[in-house]
Amino acid sequence: MPSFKEFGLSPAMAANLEQLGFEQPTEIQAKALPYCLAKRDVIAKAQTGSGKTAAFGIGLIEHLKPRLFAVQGLVLCPTRELADQVAKALRELARAKDNVKILTLCGGVAIGPQIGSLSHGAHIVVGTPGRIQDHLRKGTLKLDRVNTVVLDEADRMLDMGFEEAMEDILGQTPGARQTLMFSATWPEAIRTLSKRYQREPEDVRAEVTQSNPDIQELFYEIPPGSAGDAVMALLSERQPASCIVFCTTKQQCDELADALRQSGFSALALHGDLEQRERDSVLVRFGNQSCSVLVATDVAARGLDIKSLPLVINAEPARDSEVHTHRVGRTGRAGEQGLAVTFCTPAKGHKINRLEADRGQSAEWGDTEALMAVPRQPVEPAMKTLCIAGGRKEKIRPGDVLGALTGDAGIPGKAVGKIDLFDFQCFVAIEKGVAAKALKRLEAGRIKGRKIRVRYA
Repeated sequence: MPSFKEFGLSPAMAANLEQLGFEQPTEIQAKALPYCLAKRDVIAKAQTGSGKTAAFGIGLIEHLKPRLFAVQGLVLCPTRELADQVAKALRELARAKDNVKILTLCGGVAIGPQIGSLSHGAHIVVGTPGRIQDHLRKGTLKLDRVNTVVLDEADRMLDMGFEEAMEDILGQTPGARQTLMFSATWPEAIRTLSKRYQREPEDVRAEVTQSNPDIQELFYEIPPGSAGDAVMALLSERQPASCIVFCTTKQQCDELADALRQSGFSALALHGDLEQRERDSVLVRFGNQSCSVLVATDVAARGLDIKSLPLVINAEPARDSEVHTHRVGRTGRAGEQGLAVTFCTPAKGHKINRLEADRGQSAEWGDTEALMAVPRQPVEPAMKTLCIAGGRKEKIRPGDVLGALTGDAGIPGKAVGKIDLFDFQCFVAIEKGVAAKALKRLEAGRIKGRKIRVRYA
């Protein structure tokens, strides 16, 4: 494997990478970075978590002219979460240069403050297609000096219906730009987009590793219409603190999450029809362990940053082996043991046959009768989430919330979990046993000397 020293980076970037703990390039970095630095167009196939942000980000920063106060780099992302992650990583890489300004422009938040920030100029803009279009229409964003455009998770942007928006945005950038496309899957629509907007792109692929020794996989054949019962039986048997259940459609997500809740399970649905505020709330509650089951579509779950996930369930087989590998790879991370279970009706058996053929190994089948006999016992989440109607814009910090809870409210520090801060609201996880007391005390007390509304999320 080459080292970063072989890429001919500026001394400042090389020193910065060393400081950030970058030692060996990942596979996608080793393959894509030389082309990104050489200003070539690239179409790259890489999974989330493969290090692709640095693969395009290092070149993006190296080519910047900080004295030219105009947007020189544009990164399009499918969701606000991914845009925030990418912008954060780019800011770290940009320490190698003085005074580089990176702006995030996403929907779901007020446009006014963004217009204010844009009026002061920026070197790199990271955003979602819809909001970038809003700024182009208003004339608050100019792309005439852009020399590099990155389409990050391009397949997912197409899945989410952003094709026209992407074409509109690309049409407003200079023809002589560098265009980098990163995608986890390789559908026909991606190849069409590449043909239209890229010049002789270099084709780069980081191979998906098929098997992870820390993941056990089990398959169960179930009768048609029994997926909900099978999921409940498995949750009752395994009692996971966190679990993602994958469905193919948004409707299936909603129906399964409803059925789980009616049977006493703590479940939330995550799919593309949720508004940003709802999506934030769902992800926060799942991430801080106030909800133990997330029922999601593939598109919605891509790019989720969930550290510990003991169980992944496929309510039905994925559409192909690549998607199956993506789903299953969410468990068994960071050296922890993981379990992935797939339920399959006889009519969908051909998908498992294809998976076996692609992998060159047989599926391990579980005993459906024994599983379905497990008595229902919902998993109780350890935490509850309080939503505080104030955030970064009111200068509230996590320490202020923790202080209000442990000081005036008298809640022990160890009973307070993750604190997630947004622009206009803040979520805090509290151990279930003291959540009601915490809510009551916060309602009666003050944060930063002000009365602030508090409710259960």
